[in-house]
Amino acid sequence: MLRITVLVSGGGTNLQAIIDAIGEDRIHNAGIVRVISNNPGAYALERARGAGIDALCISPRDFPDRPAYYEALTAALKEADTELVVLAGFMVVLPESVIREYAGRIINIHPSLIPSFCGTGFYGIRVHEEVLKRGVRVTGATVHFVDEGTDTGPIILQKAVEVRDDDTPEILQRRVMEEAEWQIMPRAIDLIAAGRVEIRDGRTFIR
Repeated sequence: MLRITVLVSGGGTNLQAIIDAIGEDRIHNAGIVRVISNNPGAYALERARGAGIDALCISPRDFPDRPAYYEALTAALKEADTELVVLAGFMVVLPESVIREYAGRIINIHPSLIPSFCGTGFYGIRVHEEVLKRGVRVTGATVHFVDEGTDTGPIILQKAVEVRDDDTPEILQRRVMEEAEWQIMPRAIDLIAAGRVEIRDGRTFIR
């Protein structure tokens, strides 16, 4: 079984999508062994506990500096024998030490079709605000491996979502989650657990 630790800062809707997919046998040979949040008030922690998953809050505020925080985060990942790290709305930038330790074993979900509307400063509702401001007709979501850049790692899966004339950022955000994020994140995990995703020359190939 592929041992997954999910890192999350907020409500945990993508976490719930993964939990549901495992329960519905849409993710095979994988399980969530730990959920870690930087936010003690994150509802994601309650979702995890409700599903019988070990849940921890490791907040930067509880440490004298960032290196000490990163050390504690790395220790928690190792303690759980983590094989795949899933970023599901985690609002902390991972240091190079963690990225190197889990190279090719960290994935993230981004609420746009990378390389559009991504990079520094593009997260949460701002992505959808910019999509509407620019007037694009198609947006979506992307699951990608994490590297040292921001939203620059190899893309695993993408799914397009129509932008409608009467959309607000909040309505579009919800539709992108329902039609794309909650579909492709579980699918990507299932492919990785099956050993079907390979990185070559900065690109992913699905066997």
